[in-house]
Amino acid sequence: MSEAAATAGAGDIVLSAQALVMRFGGITATNKVTLDLKQGARHALIGPNGAGKTTLINLLTGVLQPTAGRIILNGQDITQLAPHQRVRLGLVRTFQINQLFDTLTPLETLAMTASQQQGLGGKWWQALGARKSVVERCEQLLEQFRLTDVMAQETRMLAYGKRRLLEIAIALACEPRVLLLDEPVAGVPAGEREELLQTVAALPADVSILLIEHDMDLVFSFANRMTVLVNGMVLTEGDPDTIAHDQQVKAVYLGHGDEINEALAVANHEGADHG
Repeated sequence: MSEAAATAGAGDIVLSAQALVMRFGGITATNKVTLDLKQGARHALIGPNGAGKTTLINLLTGVLQPTAGRIILNGQDITQLAPHQRVRLGLVRTFQINQLFDTLTPLETLAMTASQQQGLGGKWWQALGARKSVVERCEQLLEQFRLTDVMAQETRMLAYGKRRLLEIAIALACEPRVLLLDEPVAGVPAGEREELLQTVAALPADVSILLIEHDMDLVFSFANRMTVLVNGMVLTEGDPDTIAHDQQVKAVYLGHGDEINEALAVANHEGADHG
C-alpha cells in the first residue's frame, strides 16, 4: 500500500498502527497488527492473558521499536521517536503499575507536571505560587479528579483508588491528544472503584482514548469500539454489541461469554437510564 493510500480518508484518525510486527528471537509477540484510533474515540483493546496487549502498547509509546510496520500520530510517522518525544506530540500513557513520587503531595506532583508542560522546567516550586496558569490548571485537575481533599497529603498516604486517580490526572496535565489508559482499575478495591469509574467516564471528549482493561464491566460501559487481540494478532474489531455476540470472542475467553453478555446488559441498562 502506498503512503498516499494509507492516509487517504484518514482525516479523523489520530493514531494508526500499521502492520506492526514485534519479534523477540524466534517468538512473534505482535503479528501484523493494524489498529486505527479515531478522533474522540473510546476504544478498548481486549484479549486474554498473553495476547500481546502490553507489547502493542509498548510499541505505540516507543518503549519498544517494531521489527516491522509503522506508527502514525496525527499524520506524522513516529515509529522511530523516543517515548518523551511522543509525549510532546500528545501521546500519553498511564501505567498498569502505579508509578508516583511517594513523598510529593498531589498538588506538588501536578504543579511539577503542569510547569514542565508550560515550559517552566525545574522551576515548578516557584511557579506554584507565582504562575497563575499553573495554579489554575492544578486546581482544575484536583477538582476534576476528586483530589482536592487530599491535595496536601503525601502520595504514599493516599488510598489506592486515589493514587490511580492522581496517575490519570498527571496524564491529563501533559495535555494529551491521545491517552492510553493501561488497566486503570487494576488492584483498586471494590469500595473505591465507583469514583474511579465515574471519573474515567467523564474524561474530556476531545481526548482520544485507547483503554487496555480486563474488567468487562468497565470495557462495555466505556468503549464504543473494541479490538480483540489473540496470540499477537487482531482476531476481530467492532462495536460492543458485535463483540459481545461474536462466537470467536466467546471461545477465546473460555467460558467467559456469560460475563461479556452480563457486562453488555449492564452497560445498555445504564445507557437507557441516562437516555
